[in-house]
Amino acid sequence: MRILLVVYDNESYIHYFPLGLAYIAAVLKKAGHSITIYSQDMHHYPENHLTQYLNENIFEVVGIGVIGGYYQYRKLLNLSKAINRSKNRPFFVIGGHGPSPEPEYFLNKTGADVVVIGEGEITMIEILKALEEGRPLNEILGIAFRENDKTIVNERRPLIKDIDAIPWPAYELFPIEYYRLMREPHTSSTDFLLPMLSGRGCIFKCNFCYRMDKGFRPRSTESIIEEIKFIQKKYRITYIEFGDELFMSSIKRATELCEAFIKANLKFKWFCSGRLNFAKPDVLALMKRAGCVFINYGIEAMDDQILKNMQKSLTTETVIKGIEATLNAGISPGFNIIFGNIGESRETLNKGVEFLLKYDAGAQRRTIRPVTPYPGSPLYYYAIEKGLLKDCADFYENKHLNSDLLSVNFTNLSDDEYHLALLEANTRLLINYYEKQLASTLEQAKDLYLKRNINFRGFRQI
Repeated sequence: MRILLVVYDNESYIHYFPLGLAYIAAVLKKAGHSITIYSQDMHHYPENHLTQYLNENIFEVVGIGVIGGYYQYRKLLNLSKAINRSKNRPFFVIGGHGPSPEPEYFLNKTGADVVVIGEGEITMIEILKALEEGRPLNEILGIAFRENDKTIVNERRPLIKDIDAIPWPAYELFPIEYYRLMREPHTSSTDFLLPMLSGRGCIFKCNFCYRMDKGFRPRSTESIIEEIKFIQKKYRITYIEFGDELFMSSIKRATELCEAFIKANLKFKWFCSGRLNFAKPDVLALMKRAGCVFINYGIEAMDDQILKNMQKSLTTETVIKGIEATLNAGISPGFNIIFGNIGESRETLNKGVEFLLKYDAGAQRRTIRPVTPYPGSPLYYYAIEKGLLKDCADFYENKHLNSDLLSVNFTNLSDDEYHLALLEANTRLLINYYEKQLASTLEQAKDLYLKRNINFRGFRQI
């Protein structure tokens, strides 16, 4: 079958390589289907371009995947309208973290024929086989669909146990020369970057996380090494962003991978998501030796009671020890702090600000953002239970209008007081960041003019 996979535009200058869609493309290609990638992201096509493209080209199936979020939601609605307007409208499938928790709502809003719930690799193969053979969809696990004006939600599909059995992303179908220009902390102007997955899932249960799949499934170390060697040779990749939800899923796992990188003599910089209770000095020293330059940590709050309310499985003491150990290892830590979870106040917000001012190494510009109860998260269902949120329609149409604004207020502050508190907090953080940038730039100027640094290449941003 001829399949069109749409990569949506989020209006970035350089977009993140769409790993999820690339895995789906690889599976479908291996099954013998003809895959075309519609790169709205790279070309910044308006939605009417997609309608015209579908009018001029025949596809049996079109697919789009989105994560949860106000921008992604509205983008999906606009792309859906473009698809539904086309004269040759294909069978329309949507998936991803966004539609999965509330498939009936998304079917109604988009007019899609099917929502894929959770992992899509096996599910998409079965959908296409059913379409080819003219069989009904009601026996396919992990989907929702419309039938006789009713929404049918089938039983969830079990997770793929052996993720090594999934082929690598279909790099060859995508404009890698574009995606490899992505910049992350400590990329140089000559680095080429791509994201990779070393595993799927997470063992923790934070109350704001909308991930529906339980547990962690690692790829084999051998498969990871092989893929790194491939993208280094094929695309000259010098920096890898491990896009796992949690690369540091355990001390044992992080150690095993780093030792393998070193043994294979792989030379590359890398970035990962970490967990501060696993951020031990010996592990971090090994990660540094293996090329790690940045670890993004989900801290979320600097108050023990709030961390407990979040089910974060962290304490402020663990956070501080882990951050100090990361800095001592020569690795830049990334700080993610959110505000507005159950029990939060101006005092808990200020603790987060003071922490960032003390420890932020300036590798990224950080601000504190509101907590958002995305559909699928425990916080979402708590908000509904407490009468703070009605349903998915209320969330997307009335409450979640911007990720940097309050959607549901779990604090004792009024909405105006809440936003004023965030303004004051982020004003302090932004002033601190730009003061550091100014100081660094002035040091470069002194080095240039007073020490006659002939390697200086201009006051430029990457």
